[in-house]
Amino acid sequence: MDTIIRTQGLTKTYGRVRALAGLDLEVRSGQVHGFLGPNGAGKSTAIRVLLGLARRSGGEATVFGADPWYDAARLHRRIAYVPGDVSVWPNLSGGEVIDLLARLRGARTHDPAYRAEKLRLLEAFQLDPQKRGRSYSKGNRQKVALVAALAVPAELYILDEPTSGLDPLMEVMFRREITRVRAAGATVLLSSHIMSEVEQLCDRVSIIREGRIVESGTLADLRHLTRTEISFDATSADALAGIPDAHDGIVHEGRARFTVDSDHVAAVLPELARRAVDGLRIEPPSLEELFLRHYGDDLAALENGSDADGDAAVSGPATRRERRRQEDRR
Repeated sequence: MDTIIRTQGLTKTYGRVRALAGLDLEVRSGQVHGFLGPNGAGKSTAIRVLLGLARRSGGEATVFGADPWYDAARLHRRIAYVPGDVSVWPNLSGGEVIDLLARLRGARTHDPAYRAEKLRLLEAFQLDPQKRGRSYSKGNRQKVALVAALAVPAELYILDEPTSGLDPLMEVMFRREITRVRAAGATVLLSSHIMSEVEQLCDRVSIIREGRIVESGTLADLRHLTRTEISFDATSADALAGIPDAHDGIVHEGRARFTVDSDHVAAVLPELARRAVDGLRIEPPSLEELFLRHYGDDLAALENGSDADGDAAVSGPATRRERRRQEDRR
């Protein structure tokens, strides 16, 4: 089956609140599909519907061609799920929790292959399986869920902010494990707020806003929707004059910078070569910039907002490119 997850016009309401407003999502076999959006955009609600934990209000949702609400028990034997906020039984050890979850997915926990894989993952994620659940930090609870999900092979991994609470080293281990399961033929739906993680792992990306998909495609496809930044060494204020298709040009502290539509980069390079510019640097658009294309107005509202005392609100993280432009204009 080429399509593992499909939703069409999916809606979900909680009273007067519409969490999903016509979600169209398609996740294909053997791919890592990034699912992006801030809190409240509808990611977790969509995942709950796909897991059969919430009943859709309208539209369609299928996993492996079946309705997850009616076939949840059968589908869950083929799915591994990691939530972003993990709770474990306080009186069970981490190892006992992992074994219990493995048995629920049909694994034989005394099987040598399972025991070897569990041990490998415990060492990779540096998790002590003897400690009781009550003593685990958030990061260690997250490791319990990751080891439980990865210790038993699955056809589909649904991961909702899976690296929440992990340190950078463990994030690297997570990326290695996702690369491994993808190479084995599994499909992954990865909900994440870490842009670098998505860029490194995902074959396709869908951006959700207010309960519906606003962009979807491969990273290469989506990058054509944003502009590439080009810069080079320059001292003259007219260094950018005559460059075709240049936007947002500025010369500051010995560098000329401008942006160009990504599909016009090739047309600009011959002009730069004719001028024999030095220190040429080309920065392709990042996933963060694509994301902010849809959520930049929300960020601007935060940056321009004020609290009750009239003080400026704390701004969210700006893109590297925008921060540099702001510095250049000072």
